Amino acid sequence: MIIAVVGPTGVGKTKMSIELAKKYNAEIINADSTQIYKEINIGTAKVTEEESEGIKHHLIDICSLNDTYTVYDYQIDARRVIEELKKEGKNIVIVGGSGLYLSALLYDYKFNKESNVYDFDSLSDEEMHITLKNLGVDIDKNNRQRLIRGYAKYVNNSEPITPEVGGTNLIYDAIIVGLTTERETLHKKINARGDQQIEQGLIQEVRYLFEKHPNSKELKTAICYKEFIPYLNDEIYLEDVLIKIKQHCRQYAKRQYTWLNHKMDVKWFDVNFDDFNFTINEVTKFIGEQIK
Repeated sequence: MIIAVVGPTGVGKTKMSIELAKKYNAEIINADSTQIYKEINIGTAKVTEEESEGIKHHLIDICSLNDTYTVYDYQIDARRVIEELKKEGKNIVIVGGSGLYLSALLYDYKFNKESNVYDFDSLSDEEMHITLKNLGVDIDKNNRQRLIRGYAKYVNNSEPITPEVGGTNLIYDAIIVGLTTERETLHKKINARGDQQIEQGLIQEVRYLFEKHPNSKELKTAICYKEFIPYLNDEIYLEDVLIKIKQHCRQYAKRQYTWLNHKMDVKWFDVNFDDFNFTINEVTKFIGEQIK
């Protein structure tokens, strides 16, 4: 059995995935594009050893910030893990908020191997967005990571302007459950998590990482890290950084909803934050009905 837990940032996917893994004796596959990197932890809300409760997680901390890792690589690695776990007779829980990674794993997407070894530091998001739009490729100008991927693929590689092939049919018999909540509640959760990450030492983590990996493309594009660059250069105050982080997280949550609603067949559940067990029971009841 394969269960995918999806939803916007800050809605409780990690906790739900662990509870489901415990109930169904499953192992977890990460589908968050930033949690694959060993060095970044606090800003990615990476599951801690205590939170994991002994449940084995796959595709977390598998590469360095100095490595090049794309959705093409993830699709190969994640499908390999699925096949290995299936051979062992294991149930599988997939969890994450990276829509393209989730779709690449579960649906019939076909990608070309990409190269991300280009230097985009001199290019602004607006410049890349305009160049790609002139080529017929419309990518959200607030999503620098996807802009860089698109620029590398269509401009530097001179590839034809065609979308990835496929993406409409599930290749696994997967149950996809989504966690959601009303916008105001989600925004409060996102803001609270941002404050908590600062208390956990996000500023210290960011300083250390930019000293150790000053040329990392991931640090310069990942939310909760890229916002610190002008602060480290003494260009803005810390308060402005925190405002930007929360704003970008809210915008990211909106993009996640858009992707999941348009690209995936999701059964949505409103999260009861006062009684999370109630939501767990709702989800497990639905899963039980699907596997009868």
